[in-house]
Amino acid sequence: MHGGNVRSKSTMLQVDNPYTGEVFCEVEMVDRAEAERAVTAAKRAQLEWRQTSLDERLALCNRFMDAMESMRDQVADEISGMMGKPRHQAFGEVGGVYERTNGMMAHAPHVLAEETLETKNGCERSITREPVGVVLAICPWNFPLLTAVNTIVPAILAGNAVVVKHSERTPLCGEHFQRAFEIAGAPKGLVTSVNCTHDVTATMIHDRRVNFVSFTGSVRGGHEVYRTVANERFINATLELGGKDPAYVAPDADAAEAAAGLVDGAMFNAGQSCCGIERVYVHTSKYDDFLAAAKELCDAYVLGDPMCGETHNGPQALPTSVPFLEGQVKDAVSKGARLLSGSSSGTHDASGRGRFFAPTLLADCTHDMDVMVEESFGPILPVTRVESDEEAVARMNDSSYGLTAAIFTQSQERVRDMGKSIETGTVFMNRCDYLDPDLPWTAGGENTGKGVSLSKYGFDGVTRLKGFNMRV
Repeated sequence: MHGGNVRSKSTMLQVDNPYTGEVFCEVEMVDRAEAERAVTAAKRAQLEWRQTSLDERLALCNRFMDAMESMRDQVADEISGMMGKPRHQAFGEVGGVYERTNGMMAHAPHVLAEETLETKNGCERSITREPVGVVLAICPWNFPLLTAVNTIVPAILAGNAVVVKHSERTPLCGEHFQRAFEIAGAPKGLVTSVNCTHDVTATMIHDRRVNFVSFTGSVRGGHEVYRTVANERFINATLELGGKDPAYVAPDADAAEAAAGLVDGAMFNAGQSCCGIERVYVHTSKYDDFLAAAKELCDAYVLGDPMCGETHNGPQALPTSVPFLEGQVKDAVSKGARLLSGSSSGTHDASGRGRFFAPTLLADCTHDMDVMVEESFGPILPVTRVESDEEAVARMNDSSYGLTAAIFTQSQERVRDMGKSIETGTVFMNRCDYLDPDLPWTAGGENTGKGVSLSKYGFDGVTRLKGFNMRV
């Protein structure tokens, strides 16, 4: 599971500001008994909440969005302070909460409606979607609101209660959701934030009143969660894990437009995105033009204070990130990659603060370099040339990950043809690094996880089907 530069003092968790290095916040870590009480309260609230109508649940979610809006300044400031996201981008993340909440609210009446089948042999038949009960949402730090809302809102709309265990890097974000739902008038315990260790989290997973687990984080964390879920339990789990998302620049693409989209897709949020672009295959006819345009864009990035509106990239959230990225770049250069922009070393901003890694562009990369096969989760864009669409597909599929893939081209037919063979959950044309609330967010590769969020299918994990067969 993702962690951060934290240290325990008694039952308190201290989180440093990755820009200033100072302690930004301190929160209490609950023990097993307190976590059990949280689950008890959630179960009690859920038994009441499941009796409500969908109209009541929709109204609560509308009020939740109003509450988040009233907290917007504080939420953005705290996200920036805990994980270094530029404040203007943190504001945008709050806006994304509205987009996804509205999207799931729009799907709820159809998805959650009772399905009536044709009468057969004198029996009336129907199918309902019932709430699973208590949902445990284990959320990461990189997009701390967006990753959480994907589970929380459909769970509430379906009649469940939610216990939120947020990352130790962004513990206040779980509290943002609890507070917003409290302001909205939710029953006590319906949405509860619990800050705790991995061992206590495992205890909650083992609790028979917890009926579904949603985890977003590292591959290692996903294995830990899934092993815990599988131990004496038969509940479902959704795991959104690592990514090494590829892109292809086809011979008919506009090289400059492709560079603009892919550099942003690689560098946004300092490269700390599960679906960020982590490797690019460029047709040989566009290779030099693409690299020239990408270098100009990378060189223009401004690193600095996340609270400053001129900052493009804030610091890396985790102290372990910079040495890891340094190792990937040095490995690539030692094996023949050309360093066109950025550096093989971490840096500070002009004031000497922050754990930054400059946007880095690498050319002539190969799959024997770590940077092309192992998740970077940082602002590195490795590029290599290919001779054909077929070679691009083969290289894109040469990975144990499979979240998204992007193709820059003028041909929809090319995207549909290539997309049939690309082993990812989403295929983009002329865009990348975006979640459409109406499309399923799902994996196409082993180490990217399992299950679905968003779209009408995002209700699958938080509901169970029940059939009614009634002779009349």
